[in-house]
Amino acid sequence: MRIVFFGSPQAAVPSLEKLLEAGHSIELAITQPDRPSGRGKKLCSPPVKEAAQRRGIPVLQPEKIRTDELALEALKKVGPDINIVVAYGQILPASIINLPRYKSINVHFSLLPKYRGAAPVQWAILNGEKKTGVTIFELNERMDEGDTLAYLETEIGTTENAGQLEQRLSRLGADLLVKTLTRIDEIPRLPQDQAKATSAPRLRKDQGAIAWTGDAFLIDRMVRAFSPWPGAFTYWQGRRITIHAGSPLRSQLRHGEPGRVVEVQKEGLVVACGEGTAYRIERLQKENRKEMAAADFLRGTRLEIGDFLG
Repeated sequence: MRIVFFGSPQAAVPSLEKLLEAGHSIELAITQPDRPSGRGKKLCSPPVKEAAQRRGIPVLQPEKIRTDELALEALKKVGPDINIVVAYGQILPASIINLPRYKSINVHFSLLPKYRGAAPVQWAILNGEKKTGVTIFELNERMDEGDTLAYLETEIGTTENAGQLEQRLSRLGADLLVKTLTRIDEIPRLPQDQAKATSAPRLRKDQGAIAWTGDAFLIDRMVRAFSPWPGAFTYWQGRRITIHAGSPLRSQLRHGEPGRVVEVQKEGLVVACGEGTAYRIERLQKENRKEMAAADFLRGTRLEIGDFLG
C-alpha cells in the first residue's frame, strides 16, 4: 500500500519500520516540528523524522495540521491508499482523514474505549490496571472515538514503568498494524461503547509531586506511571529529588510520620507512608545530576534516619 505516516515520538517508530519490512511504501512522513529540549534548549527532531530521513522518506512538520493547506496539497499529490497515525500529537481534519481510499487508521496504546487521550499508558499504571493493550481504530474528528478494527491485550508487569510498557506496546502495536492491513478489506468496523469510555489526559509537570500521606502502593504506581516523564519527585532540605524506582513494603510495615526516613537499607531508603505502609526508594536523581542507585546517593549525602522528605 501507498501510505502517509503520521507520528512523532519513539513509540511510533516500530510501526514505521514494520510497515516498510512488510513491503508497504511510505511516501511521506508527517511529524511534529523540531522543539528545544534539555538544559541547553537545543533544537531536537522528533524520532519519527530521524527514522524517516534515514530511509529517504520525505518529511513534513506542520505547526498546525488542521489549517496547513500545504500539508493537504502534499497529501493530495501523494495520493495514499491509507493514512497511518501513531502518537502524532495533533487531531487531523476531515479533509485529511477521508482523503485516502481506506481513510485513516490509528494505533492507540489502550483497550478502547478505556483511556482515550494523550497518556493512556501512564493512566493505566496510575489507576492500578492489571491489563492494557493496543487498539487499531478508524479515525474520525473526535478524540479516539472511531470504530475499532482490532485489539490485542497484555498484562502490565508489577514493576513495569510507563516507558517500558509503552516501548513494549509500540512493538505489539506495530505487529498488529501490519496484520490488520493484510485483512483491511474484510475486517468489520465495530462502534465503541461510549458508556464505557474513560479519559487519559496529557500529564502536567507538577503531577509527579509525591504526597507521602498516600499509601505506599499508590506511591509505587506514581513512580512507575511518571517514569520517564514528568517524574515522581519529592524534596529533601529544599532540593528536588526525582524517584525512578522503588518498592512498596508489604510486610513488617514501619510506623512513623509520613515522609520520615525510618530505615536505611543496602537496597535503599525506607520512607513512612500513609495507612501504616512504607516505600523503599531504590533509584533516584538529584536536580541536574544523573540517576543513581540509592546506595550511591547515600555515600555522598548526609541523609539519615529521622530526616523528612517533602
